[in-house]
Amino acid sequence: MKASTSTGRSGVLPILMLASTLSVMAGAVISPVLEVIRGDLGLSATAAGMILTTHGLSIAIASPVVGWMIDRWGVRTPLAWGLLLYGVAGGVGAFTSSYAALIATRIAFGAGAAAVFAGTTVALLSLYTGEQRDRVMGWRSTAISLGGVIWPLLAGAIGGFSWHATFAIYFVGVPLGVAALLMLPPTPRATGTSGAPKERILPLLGRRPALLGFYALFAVSSVLLYGLAVFLPIRLAEIGVKEPFLVALVGTTVSVAMSLIGFAYAKLRAAMAYGVLLRLTAASWVLAFALLGLSSSVVLIVLGAGLFGLGMGILMPAVTVLIGDSAPPSLRGQATALSGTASFAGQFASPLVLGPVIDSTSVQTGYLASGGVAALMLLVLLIARIKDPAPPQSVDTEQTTPEPVTSPVPSEEKS
Repeated sequence: MKASTSTGRSGVLPILMLASTLSVMAGAVISPVLEVIRGDLGLSATAAGMILTTHGLSIAIASPVVGWMIDRWGVRTPLAWGLLLYGVAGGVGAFTSSYAALIATRIAFGAGAAAVFAGTTVALLSLYTGEQRDRVMGWRSTAISLGGVIWPLLAGAIGGFSWHATFAIYFVGVPLGVAALLMLPPTPRATGTSGAPKERILPLLGRRPALLGFYALFAVSSVLLYGLAVFLPIRLAEIGVKEPFLVALVGTTVSVAMSLIGFAYAKLRAAMAYGVLLRLTAASWVLAFALLGLSSSVVLIVLGAGLFGLGMGILMPAVTVLIGDSAPPSLRGQATALSGTASFAGQFASPLVLGPVIDSTSVQTGYLASGGVAALMLLVLLIARIKDPAPPQSVDTEQTTPEPVTSPVPSEEKS
């Protein structure tokens, strides 16, 4: 299937790719200097951790509102203003040394990040179709994973001068917001002339419960991802790998694997139905956590981390498209934004879920428990029938009339 194109769309793609890296950059920028902030402001470990996690909770709460805004006004305005809020609220941390002010700015920052996460996703789903969309969604996974490597390295380098300086990196959202406002082609508002959506998200979830399953996949993937990231340094220390550079190098394995699979995703999608891709993801995670939990070999632990990254690189574009195509155009913004709620709620909950297990047993036991969750996920996916949705139509102009609602085609074949 040949994807349709539109004038100026090629110039927009770099903006959307760069903006897509900002979601992973949200916490990655300040993570390298978190201990410095804690010492400078005299904070407890819990209080310092709140600087790192508050934005995630804010994203989870703000995402449904952002989705409603996208459905009402189209994606361009919410995305552009979200980028501006992201840049300003994030960057203002460079000028404050008050803990209360930092937390307040992180709450506002999370609202902007929610708009960036949902806006970039809806824009890509709206502007591309068919094979071209599979390709750009794979590139998006690559961009996100590379952002997880590049932004922390930049933050670490700048943080050597001052922890305040790392917050200035967030200002990149400001020029991106201006560029999005000027260059992003108008995308349709699936609303009537009154400006109020004719449909509501809750009845849609009742009619299409598969959406709840897709959100659950995002939530579980976030719990497992952050469990791996948070506790992997402890596991490495147990086998004698304590040098910070080596720990960081092993940690990047997940992002590198995600980057590689992102380039190959379009070919995988052309060869496999979505159900097969999701089962492949779950199987790779079962093997990944088995290696992480049972092996004391650095090589096998690196392989386990890489397998997890391969699965994440498949799951992110696949589930994103399944959610976007399972919702009618009038609710695509809200349906997509709820994936942000699920993902970032999972991030926030990860240490709360896995931490007590690991504290009372060991990191190995925690990883084996994670493997058990992945095995349960695989079992559910083997039983469930994953339907490939019908390919959507690409649109390029602002509309004020309602769009026709499309439904997924019940088929196990690739679309």
